[in-house]
Amino acid sequence: MKGYMLIGGRKVFKKKEIEILFPYDNSVVGTIPDGDAEDVKLAVDVALKGFEKMKELSAFDRYSILSKAARILSNRSYEIAELLTREVGKTIRESMGEVGRAVNTLTLSAEEAKRIAGEEVNFEAAPGIRGKVGFYRRVPLGVIGCITPFNFPLNLTCHKVGPALAAGNSVVIKPSENTSLVVIRLAEVLIEAGFPPEAVNVVTGYGEKAGDALVRDERVRMITFTGSVETGKIIMSRGGLKKYAMELGSNAGVYIDEDQSEKLGFIAEKVCRGGFALAGQVCISVQRVFVHDSLFDDFIGKAVEFVKTLKVGNPLDQTVDMGPVIDVQAADRIMEWINEAVSAGAKVVCGAKRISDTVIEPTILIDIPEDVRLFKGEIFGPVIAVNRVTSVEEAVEKINLSRYGLQAGIFTSNLKAAFKFAKEVEAGGIMINEIPTFRVDQMPYGGMKESGIGREGPSYAIEEMTEIKTICFDLS
Repeated sequence: MKGYMLIGGRKVFKKKEIEILFPYDNSVVGTIPDGDAEDVKLAVDVALKGFEKMKELSAFDRYSILSKAARILSNRSYEIAELLTREVGKTIRESMGEVGRAVNTLTLSAEEAKRIAGEEVNFEAAPGIRGKVGFYRRVPLGVIGCITPFNFPLNLTCHKVGPALAAGNSVVIKPSENTSLVVIRLAEVLIEAGFPPEAVNVVTGYGEKAGDALVRDERVRMITFTGSVETGKIIMSRGGLKKYAMELGSNAGVYIDEDQSEKLGFIAEKVCRGGFALAGQVCISVQRVFVHDSLFDDFIGKAVEFVKTLKVGNPLDQTVDMGPVIDVQAADRIMEWINEAVSAGAKVVCGAKRISDTVIEPTILIDIPEDVRLFKGEIFGPVIAVNRVTSVEEAVEKINLSRYGLQAGIFTSNLKAAFKFAKEVEAGGIMINEIPTFRVDQMPYGGMKESGIGREGPSYAIEEMTEIKTICFDLS
């Protein structure tokens, strides 16, 4: 499949191309152009014209077009899901789930297009002011740069592009070089549904060239980015005076309280599913598990028992539960982190073996030292680290030993413990009797500390993607 950039509705090809590989066996899925600063400049030029055309669309127009795009996407579910699996390596069932969520995200964005409003400002509440009335409105920013990740290239692009278009902005999308083909398909669907071709642009290529040029362009009024902390910091240092929304990662922690013995099998399965979905390549994957000492051995036994039921292999096989990680380099890094933890004293209770270049067995380690990367960093692979604690207080302390703060979870029947956990854990989302991997697309989603800035979820993203214009009338 020969890919292309999409600029103003025109397919742009280049001699220099990047191969996209099926992570499971490294077969070639297709190619994309290796875009550069000139391509980005052209895309922003066009997007500025697209923004002017977006001004001609009413809120109802934007609602109608996004709704139609959601229907088109739904009608092409399996075709899009198969492409997702080939690009990302997630199982076909996971891909179908992502398409369903993307349809929902566009639908939510469509609904929010009708709800963008301001309110009256009470000028006469200021001393000495009479005869003045007015209000504020939320207005679109202009051109928004959307830099999207490899793990959920369809839905996370919808989380950026859907609200941006709902609010009346135009977009330039720079997808991951690993997973660009499905993003191009999405852009074509949005144009087919009725958005001006100039308003939806995709520039493919590497972050060092295409991404950097998009960030540096002063005409781009906002960058919305999902990726690593390190890249997020670089973006903000280079982008200058513009708005930013940053979703930067996590090593999500979950605590299992001493009163959960009767539910332990159910909890162990949920924790493992949260750690091994998409081979652990989810920002809110369960990575660090803290189990009350009285339940520790029983929990490990039930978790290992469940892991043995998981089928690992070709993600195109409908019966497979877990596929590969994105590429060989990612697999190398994951194995390096596992080996470092083991060398420092951690114990392997299952997994920790490489089946192929990119397929790693679902892995559970226990007794992980707090100074190794598996505890401190984001593994982004099929690895769960389980440690003992003696109280909810200790669990809170250990979970907060992280530069990240995206989401966390607790399983408890103790209302006081649940409230303590929710109050004291430093994270943007706290899940009570649920794993931190839980997310619905309408909720405010984002982190504290180095997990990011701003919130996703269409209604919350629209607040980030608009600015307030105050209007005052002197009637005296």
